[in-house]
Amino acid sequence: MSVAGRPLPERIPAERTPGVEVEESRAGVVSYTVGFGFAVILTVMSFVVAQTDLLWAPGIAVGLVVLAFAQIGVHLVFFLHMGTGSDNTNNILALTYGVWIVFLVLTGSCWIMVNLSANML
Repeated sequence: MSVAGRPLPERIPAERTPGVEVEESRAGVVSYTVGFGFAVILTVMSFVVAQTDLLWAPGIAVGLVVLAFAQIGVHLVFFLHMGTGSDNTNNILALTYGVWIVFLVLTGSCWIMVNLSANML
């Protein structure tokens, strides 16, 4: 296909995963190295938050949850190569469905345990 006589690029650069060049069909060593670096930094930050008094004591759990979600994001983008491109739609839908099922199972289990605890003699 072409627009105004110019051929369209095979992939739009804004819809690619970080570290993946337009010409590459797969991610290279750079993507994995950057992802590994971010993962190590986030892991070290988690240990620092947990073992020092940089955060107010009730805020430590919130800080660890934020760092955990950042770690999940790093793994999804740099190692599983999930981006915003049209070729990742099924992967993102499957991930969303899996997260929803896990949420339902955990919520249902907590609900059952609370009700059992309240109704025990």
